[in-house]
Amino acid sequence: MRPLTGYVEYPPDEMLWRASEFALLMSRRRTVRDFSARPVSRAVIEQCLAAAGSAPSGANQQPWHFVAVSDPALKHRIRVAAEEEERDFYQRRAPDEWLQALQPLGTDANKPFLENAPWLIGIFVERMGIGADGRKTKRYYPDESVGIATGLLIAALHQAGLATLTHTPSPMKFLNEILARPAQTERPFLLLVVGYPAAGCLVPDIHRKTLAEIAEFR
Repeated sequence: MRPLTGYVEYPPDEMLWRASEFALLMSRRRTVRDFSARPVSRAVIEQCLAAAGSAPSGANQQPWHFVAVSDPALKHRIRVAAEEEERDFYQRRAPDEWLQALQPLGTDANKPFLENAPWLIGIFVERMGIGADGRKTKRYYPDESVGIATGLLIAALHQAGLATLTHTPSPMKFLNEILARPAQTERPFLLLVVGYPAAGCLVPDIHRKTLAEIAEFR
């Protein structure tokens, strides 16, 4: 154990202002599906990933791995594999109720954003560790931990002025192969699409629940 460093306390008025400004910033966040091909500096992505890596995790095991992809050939391979799974989902596996829920969002099996966006970030959950002696070690709360890290990553990217899309083709095992991640110990959590919105980008006309609907105080 060591003394806490880095913590900064703010006066109550500034605390409220900072909380309000962040809530306003995040209220403007929208998932987009139409991305510009404009490049985004790797340095920006690196800093956002560093923020994600600061997330809390079960037993501090940090069971996440991020693969940031800008290579056009890799993005093309990911798109081809993802669309194959998506076609099977929309045509065969998805129940009618699910398809009806997706209809207002205007989604289908075509995923051009997987090539148009400048960055794709494959996010992997480390299901177990393997020590130097080859023995497997348990990971505690890996999904919860990676979910928290992903939330921080999305917030950091939005703070930087970028748009995102959480893409979860099912199954996603193809990401292990394409991105050379060990299937024995890791599984894909989601694929995060990152970049600028395309000019004239449209988003679904949806509404978020109010604070009163999602929270209560006792």
